[in-house]
Amino acid sequence: MTALLHAAGLTKRFGGLVANDAVDLDVGEGEIHAVIGPNGAGKTTLLAQLSGELSPDAGSIHFGGREITAWPVAARARLGLARSFQITTILPSFTVRDNVALAVQGRERHSFKFWRNAARDPALNAPAAKALDRVGLAAHADRPAAALAHGQKRRLELAMALAMRPKLLLLDEPMAGMGGEESAEMVTLLAGLRSQAPILLVEHDMDAVFALADRITVLLHGRVIASGPPAAIRADTRVREAYLGDDAANGGA
Repeated sequence: MTALLHAAGLTKRFGGLVANDAVDLDVGEGEIHAVIGPNGAGKTTLLAQLSGELSPDAGSIHFGGREITAWPVAARARLGLARSFQITTILPSFTVRDNVALAVQGRERHSFKFWRNAARDPALNAPAAKALDRVGLAAHADRPAAALAHGQKRRLELAMALAMRPKLLLLDEPMAGMGGEESAEMVTLLAGLRSQAPILLVEHDMDAVFALADRITVLLHGRVIASGPPAAIRADTRVREAYLGDDAANGGA
């Protein structure tokens, strides 16, 4: 498998705390690669380095064969790295369509003219409509984003990421705060996106992780303690002791 994203030896310190300690990670074309670990394991810090929000203290990041370790967020986004966050980052007073149209506007590096309806521009409206249809929100395009249910807001954020025409999606806990039905819908949606863009997924919902992931990397205290296919991770004694618990050994997630 050819790695689209390759991180080698990523290390990030905050004073005396080592949040990531020489982390190696690859994501291949068409792959869903999940990163799991207990709270404080360094998962979000890893995503922040990959997206350019944090600079590593050591290590390197290559994307599409180019070293991007020192690239800013906007340059990585234009190259095709799109990130969603654990907490939704939508504009609640804007319509659903306008939220996505503004993401398209940012991708194209147009000026942000917030005083007008961005969706009046066909060059913004058409890709916004396509992204909304892809996540099942086309019928809600004219609603204020604040009126959406929690699961719909998470799908809107995903539509905004898709509007960036990503080559790789970095998703930080897309199931956060969802009930069982909403999580199942998101799992189905993400599974259908793998042909459009590979996904690096940070997620606490183990049912979702084991349903979706081709590979899983486990972080503990900032270090990779295991990485491999779901069956190998489920059977790994270190992983069960550190994170998954005894249920994993019995087929639970």
